[in-house]
Amino acid sequence: GTVKWFNDRKGYGFITAEGQPDVFVHFSAIQGNGFRTLHEGENVEFDIKASERGAEASHVIKV
Repeated sequence: GTVKWFNDRKGYGFITAEGQPDVFVHFSAIQGNGFRTLHEGENVEFDIKASERGAEASHVIKV
């Protein structure tokens, strides 16, 4: 997928995935050390899990 937008202060954003509605992503789902953030246009791989709000990204890895 591709990061549509991500707000560092709020700690969440959305990922655009082909053939699917935009997927919510929380900073806690980003894999890696240090400050967990994403940048608009960045390519990522992720799993989708069901949450109270609908589809949510999990195990997000920058590629």
